[in-house]
Amino acid sequence: MNPEVNSPVCGCDTQGTCDQPVVAKKETTVPDGAERTQSQRVFVPLVDIVEKDQQLTLVADLPGVDESGIDIAIEKNVLTIRGRISHAIPAGFQLRYEEYGVGDYERSFMLPNNIDRDGIQASMKDGVLRVTLPKVKQATTRRVPVVAG
Repeated sequence: MNPEVNSPVCGCDTQGTCDQPVVAKKETTVPDGAERTQSQRVFVPLVDIVEKDQQLTLVADLPGVDESGIDIAIEKNVLTIRGRISHAIPAGFQLRYEEYGVGDYERSFMLPNNIDRDGIQASMKDGVLRVTLPKVKQATTRRVPVVAG
């Protein structure tokens, strides 16, 4: 990484030795011919996907969203995560300057065929959404006895 004056640094706990750049929030785009039904900005949440033998786990950062503002839908093979925030300026105050873009979140993922759609679970804590996607149990080979008659 090329050091610059005022360059952003990673927020991890490496005490200045991390060379990962800070990733800016990315706003979603609207497909051609479509329009938004609300004036609220919509961002793409940052997501990590980790895999174990029996499951995939999506970990999404949704700052400002609580569990009542989360909507997770599965249609065909697409899992869509939507997070709604309620951004309110305190009474008696007026917003003069804003650096942190406030808006809702939305992101979709194609699900592989080996995911058990009925077993998907989600939990939310401190603005971090965890979606557990269990894998379908593999069919085991068994012998069928043949009887005479």
